[in-house]
This record gives sequence, C-alpha cells and structure tokens, in this order.
Amino acid sequence: MTKNRIGIDVGGTNVKIALVDTEGRIIYSSKVPTYTEMGYEYTINNIKQAIYDLLKETQSTASDIEGIGFGFPGQVDYEKGIVRLAPNLPGWVDIPIAKLIEEEFNIPTRVDNDVRCAALGELNYGAGKGCQNLICITVGTGIGSGLVINGKLVRGASNVAGEIGHIKLQIHDGPICGCGDTGCMEAFASGPAIVAMAEEYIKGGKSTKFREMANPDITPYIVAEAAKMGDPVARRIFTIIGEYIGIGMASVVNLLNPEKIIVGGGVAECGELLLEPVRETIKKRAMKIAGETVQVVHAELGNTAGVIGASLLIES
Repeated sequence: MTKNRIGIDVGGTNVKIALVDTEGRIIYSSKVPTYTEMGYEYTINNIKQAIYDLLKETQSTASDIEGIGFGFPGQVDYEKGIVRLAPNLPGWVDIPIAKLIEEEFNIPTRVDNDVRCAALGELNYGAGKGCQNLICITVGTGIGSGLVINGKLVRGASNVAGEIGHIKLQIHDGPICGCGDTGCMEAFASGPAIVAMAEEYIKGGKSTKFREMANPDITPYIVAEAAKMGDPVARRIFTIIGEYIGIGMASVVNLLNPEKIIVGGGVAECGELLLEPVRETIKKRAMKIAGETVQVVHAELGNTAGVIGASLLIES
C-alpha cells in the first residue's frame, strides 16, 4: 500500500503544511504563524503541533506517513538534515531540524532549500513535467533557484548549488546585495530593486499610476498593478528587470543548456510583463542553439510548489 507524505514550507511569516498523496495531490493543508521573533524553538514547537493537528484531522498515524519533508529559505545541508543559515529566520543557524522531528514522530524526515523543493514540485507535477534539464527560479524579495540536470536535483559539494541570484552582472560599483557583495543579479532585479526604481522616478517629481496607488509605501505588487493598467513607467521598470534577469540567465543557458526556465515568486505574478523581456534578452544574448532550445514559462503550482516538492524529498 502506498503511503502519503507530509510537506512543510517554512517562510518568514507562515509555515505551510500539507498531506500529499503519491500523485502530488494535496489531501489536507493548513498554515501556522512562524513568529520568528520568538526564536527557533518556539517555531519548532509550533511545527510539531501542526503535524499533530494534521495527523488528527486526517485520522492518520505515524505509520501511515512515508516521510516528512521541509523546505527552508537559505542554506541547508540536505545530507545532514541541518538548516545552516536562514537569513529571514533569525536564530536559525545550524539547527538539526530533521533529527528533532524524527525523534518526535519516528517518521523519516528530510530538509532542503525551499526553491529546490519548488523545483522538485514543478519537475514532477507542474510546468517541468517531462523535462530532464530545467531551472526553476523564484523572483521575490530575493532571487532563488533550483537546478535539475539529467532528471536529478543538483545540490553541489556543500549542498548550496543554485545561487543564481548571485551571478555577477557588474564587476565594480554595482548595487549592494543582501549577501554583502555588489553587482549580483538579485540586487539588480528583485522586489527591492523594483521599489527603488519606482521611488527614484517619483523623486524626479513625476506623477505615475503607482504614485497614486502607494498606500503609503510603494510595493512591487503596486508597480505590477500599475503596469497592468498600462502605466508606461511601471511597464518600463518591468522591462528593465526582465532584461537584467535575461542577461543573468543567458549565462546559465549557455552553461547548462536547459529545456525550460520556470519562473515563479511574487514578482513573477505580473506575468508576461516580466517573462517577455526575459525571453527576448536570452534570445539576443545566449548562444544561438542553447538560446533557441530553452522555453521561459510560468510556474504552474503557485503557492503549493513548496509543500508538494518538500513531500518528495524522502525519495529524491
């Protein structure tokens, strides 16, 4: 008899938890606040309670569950089941989460980076079905990615492969990135870069749709909404962001020759406004054969990619 699995996606605000069947369907899902300011032990206890609640609500026992998988933002040691460093989760440094959960529930537990989990979900049940070589990127507060080569998730020598957001687009004097370096793609093309561009335009005294919509602050979502309404400045901002991502991804396309680049995350919700300039730039800047092969497509699983992918870690 095939068993269901539990997938858990840990974010800075909420922890999502789901019971997933062997076809990638979510049977039950819920979420609990992360409460990062309360410390990692508090969050872990919240997660344990959420697992107990899931088991109770679905009338399952530990023996009914094949495995538990976690997706975390940041650097994770998949082999040892340890969260090495999660910048958006203060205090999460070298936390052996897999061991703590296994000891509590006696269910095999794995942990990986959240975007690698999303890539696994898209590969098996989303936009990457049937692919052998793909790149899944999420564009939000930062830019994360998961790489699949020859049908396998790439983790690298120290389990931190896929930091595409930190490809360098400028040698000297580029914008400072959250990683501490300068000139990273993430610093040029993530959510904060959109806001910075929009605010720079407003400083010039110009009126735009997103200026009217700011409540009181400008957010990437507001700029995206203004772009959808046809605001020329907002549309131009997304074209620039798409070009930056396209230039960074052209190097990756040349290096890995993927079939697909799957784009998700909050900023990507603006759709073709972002994806079209990414496509055009890759076509212009990548080597011809690799550039013509790759398709740039939307992620299909949306907010469920993380939990579905995490549930697959037990066999990946």
